[in-house]
Amino acid sequence: MAETRLRLMDLTVRDGQQSLWATRMSIGDMIPILPVMDSVGYWAIEAWGGATFDSCMRFLDENPWERLRQIKALTPSTPLAMLVRGQNLVGYRHYSTDIVNHFIDASHRNGIEVFRVFDALNDIDNMRDCARAVKSCGAWFEPAISYTTSPVHTLDSYVEYACQLKELGADSICVKDMAGLLTPYRTSRLVEALGDATGLPVHLHCHYAGGMAIANYLKGVESGAAIIDTDSTPLAFGTAHPAVETMVAAFKESPRDTGLDLDTLFEISNYWEEVRKHNHYRAGVSTLMNVQVFRHQIPGGMMSNLVSQLEGQHALDRLDDVVDEIPRVRAEVGFPPLVTPMSQIVGTQAVMNVVTGRRWSIVSKEMRDYLMGLYGRAPAPLNPKVLDKVFDTHDMSVIRQMAVVEEAMSYEDAKAEIGSLAKSEEDVLMYAMFPQTARTFLSKHPSHDGVDFFNESELAEAKEDDYVDMNQIRELIRAVEESSIGEITIKEAGQEISVRKPGAGAIAGASPAPETPGVPAEAKEVAPAPTQANKEHPGCVAVPSPIVGTFYSAPSPDADPFVKVGDEVTAGQTLCIVEAMKLMNEIPSPELGKVHEVCVQNGDPVEYGQTLFWIEPKPEAGKLSETPQKG
Repeated sequence: MAETRLRLMDLTVRDGQQSLWATRMSIGDMIPILPVMDSVGYWAIEAWGGATFDSCMRFLDENPWERLRQIKALTPSTPLAMLVRGQNLVGYRHYSTDIVNHFIDASHRNGIEVFRVFDALNDIDNMRDCARAVKSCGAWFEPAISYTTSPVHTLDSYVEYACQLKELGADSICVKDMAGLLTPYRTSRLVEALGDATGLPVHLHCHYAGGMAIANYLKGVESGAAIIDTDSTPLAFGTAHPAVETMVAAFKESPRDTGLDLDTLFEISNYWEEVRKHNHYRAGVSTLMNVQVFRHQIPGGMMSNLVSQLEGQHALDRLDDVVDEIPRVRAEVGFPPLVTPMSQIVGTQAVMNVVTGRRWSIVSKEMRDYLMGLYGRAPAPLNPKVLDKVFDTHDMSVIRQMAVVEEAMSYEDAKAEIGSLAKSEEDVLMYAMFPQTARTFLSKHPSHDGVDFFNESELAEAKEDDYVDMNQIRELIRAVEESSIGEITIKEAGQEISVRKPGAGAIAGASPAPETPGVPAEAKEVAPAPTQANKEHPGCVAVPSPIVGTFYSAPSPDADPFVKVGDEVTAGQTLCIVEAMKLMNEIPSPELGKVHEVCVQNGDPVEYGQTLFWIEPKPEAGKLSETPQKG
């Protein structure tokens, strides 16, 4: 007789803390309670993946692989799960098949037994490499359907996609309701249809934002769902997920009784409550804005980051404008589900549209790449007026010819580039996915040199994906408007944003802004600020830092400098990198001319507005602002 007991996966140390605590939970906070969590009897503990991988290096000074091994050592009785972004793995761009194979194998070897894999566009082609790699290493392959609502996302479309995932070898099917958009009766129909069509266990993953998640779980389980996702109460609700204690109590003495012990669960939640108070973290509370998810469709993690960034800038008055703009942008670009990386791409575009007051006047590289098809197939046709604005054409055959498909780095290439800093396959993989971040981290932590890295680790003491940085955007716009620079580009694995001086970046022949119903008229163009006279370097143009950060004269420690004194440069040519706030900001030359002076040493900290270079323009040379570069 088939087991009727409802199984639970715990998300506390991965998606729970990513949704509410911006992935700032340290391994030291986890260690004391992990053995108790291991005793509960969970189907699995989701402990790794998503944004936690790079956050370990960026914010917590932790090695993500060591974190995984430490968690596994303390939870030997419970399978560990991770979230994988399809061909993007735990990053924000497509990686080579070679890297995918190495990463999945290394993850499995270090403790992952359940791989939940999703693609932001539900494009089956972006799932194939991960599916093969997971099945090859003998782990559990759980592909996830990124759930959303739109004119093209129907019950039939989800069933068709689930059947394609079954053909790839799925062991279970997850419905990933990242924005909290599911409703109870829709959940019931979806679970029943997926189960009937595939014959596979259906796993429900619902965020609580809209307040429906508990009811969704009840109706979904009644319709045959085999597994549901929960958090310990201090990391539940709000933009996270239902509390495990609530769901265990709800199914107690029913045919789907979980069999889990509430006293043990309360012991765990008491521990996490003390961690929450000690670190001054917020509890999960659904706000009016969260409940309005059925209108704006913004996932909880994306919303919490938007709110925190706007609060930090004392600009919460713009939140309503951004929230209204996001569904407009999403409709214009073919209704992609708002999950990493599409949530960042759509969210950043909406922010730029609102902040500049000129819709689609500034477009990130990632958005251009998406419109070109480099992220996969858009669910619905793209708005031709947007394409005209961005590319001067809406002919997709012409637009696809503009796409520059960069060859993805192979494992051997990454190994050669990182050199002796890498002591293991894991080190090489960190570099392959996050080159600058991993190089900095490994340079600071050579402690495993000469150690059997796969068997020894030291238990250290102790916000997707969806990060749209309002402060960064505002500072960039201010820097462009107050300086002679015509364009500044910031780069990071997750985003690249080109900011043009108002009046300098209009694309020749561009169509007017898309006439989307309800969209405000474009703001009036702002005249460029006059260039200030330069007394110390007559005739030269200053290149200021657009943000506080660290100056790098070369793309990597082993590479030649981008430029040196006396070099001829073209407008828009990269002069250096300023690393700040997770972003690798490539600073371009504003002029066609010659490098007159380099004012900063490699590795030095720089302040906002500090002069980095003096450029001596060529006589009558066109400025970047006079020769805007499209795309």
